[in-house]
Amino acid sequence: MSDKYFIEPDINFINEVKKLGGDSLKKCFQCATCSVACPIAPDNKPFPRKEMIAASWGLKDRLISNADIWLCHQCGDCSTLCPRGAKPGDVLGAIRSYAISEYATPKSFAKMVNDPGKLPLLLIIPAIIFIVIGMITGQFSFSPGAGEIVQAKIFTPLLVQIIFPILTLIVIASFGMGLKRFLNDIHQNAINSGLTDKRLDIGGVISGLFKILPTILKHDKFSECSENKDRMTAHLLVFYSFIGLLIVTAIFFIVLDFFHIPGPYSQSNPVKWLANISGVALIMGSIMMIKNRLGKTDQTTSYKDWYLLYLVFGLGFTGMLTEIARLIGLSGTCYISYFIHLILVFNLIVFLPYSKMAHFVYRTLAMAHAEYIKR
Repeated sequence: MSDKYFIEPDINFINEVKKLGGDSLKKCFQCATCSVACPIAPDNKPFPRKEMIAASWGLKDRLISNADIWLCHQCGDCSTLCPRGAKPGDVLGAIRSYAISEYATPKSFAKMVNDPGKLPLLLIIPAIIFIVIGMITGQFSFSPGAGEIVQAKIFTPLLVQIIFPILTLIVIASFGMGLKRFLNDIHQNAINSGLTDKRLDIGGVISGLFKILPTILKHDKFSECSENKDRMTAHLLVFYSFIGLLIVTAIFFIVLDFFHIPGPYSQSNPVKWLANISGVALIMGSIMMIKNRLGKTDQTTSYKDWYLLYLVFGLGFTGMLTEIARLIGLSGTCYISYFIHLILVFNLIVFLPYSKMAHFVYRTLAMAHAEYIKR
């Protein structure tokens, strides 16, 4: 007698994948053209054909714990060459979005961040937090007064130092719980799939992370694609602009806390150069990304995508507008744009584990694990 395998499809999962941008899923007739066409799929058990089959059957648990959905960079080659228009790249993108929500802690936050109807709340909540905590601590003022335009007149550096470090620690803790489950799941999935017989070793994964850093820093995987190779420049601009701005922020707080030198700094200051270059790169990169998305009419773009794209653009635009307004003496514009900028920074940090921005962390961890097991 032949072995029997019982499969219990999750219809709700299939429907969710369709809502998240994988509405072409059922067009797939499993010809394997996608796996043959993918330039970055491993030779052993390549993607995305097996993922398309599992998604069609609603095998949620097998999919969200599959690291291969993260090794896919959605370059678009498979979707272009698919004879049925099943758009495997979009389907895997939808599965990744679903996985982010599944590993999110708490999941209610993930639902809120990814619900377009809740967008006003995402903007109002941080505004209230800043004003309330600022008034309680005496670090916020509705009347900055005349004289030199300095952002600290409405939100003192102390207020920012009170709010953001606490929020960052909370985000790290909640994100860490999801990432721990994710790493355990993808390793168990690799064992079940016969890809490894190793026990999970965190040290080995960390070693794998260092080995793949050059690939991440150079965005090599994008250069292997044909359809969306132009995405590499935009991604590099945004990627390095965030690194630059993170360095600038760290220097600012170190100088303020240890040397007690408040801003704003002179335009001739090298740190200011880095800030300005990073800000311009962030705006340019985000505009290129938005233009790319608008031009890809055959590629599904979900609310998650637009939320992140406009958030990144908004961060760069409000940051540069704040500085320009300060330099030319437009106090009202400077203070308002700075307030909006802080709200967007709040959105970026606090909702990181629940937005599409989380894909960078999950993909990096999946790539490090793949290096560890020699995927």
